[in-house]
Amino acid sequence: MPPQRAAEIHDVIDRITAWCGDREDVVGLLLVGSCARGARPDSDVDLVLLTTDPSRYLLADAWVADLRLGETVRTRSWGPVTERRCRTASGLEVELAVASPDWARTDPLDPGTRRVVTDGACVLHDPAGVLAALVAAC
Repeated sequence: MPPQRAAEIHDVIDRITAWCGDREDVVGLLLVGSCARGARPDSDVDLVLLTTDPSRYLLADAWVADLRLGETVRTRSWGPVTERRCRTASGLEVELAVASPDWARTDPLDPGTRRVVTDGACVLHDPAGVLAALVAAC
């Protein structure tokens, strides 16, 4: 991977993780997919954002601008999560799957959630241990 792309990926992840630490409604942030397994040059950044107020992140774009994620290119619902896909000026795609903390429930463990976690996951923000419990259950 070119060093410039790796640096951009790390910067985006660090920026979003720090932002989560300042938000009382954010229960967790989980890096998933290829970046969690080890980024490739064609990797996008896939994150699951658990919040007690999902509508806050689905009805407005100010937070996307605050995080400097570029333009929103797609918003799509996937059952219990809603994807917000953004593209930075360099072309890096960042997908934030916004969901309630119920997404991480382990009793019962949703098969789709299990698939996402077992495909590669790295806990980035987890003040109450919700995501750590999910990863352990998977």
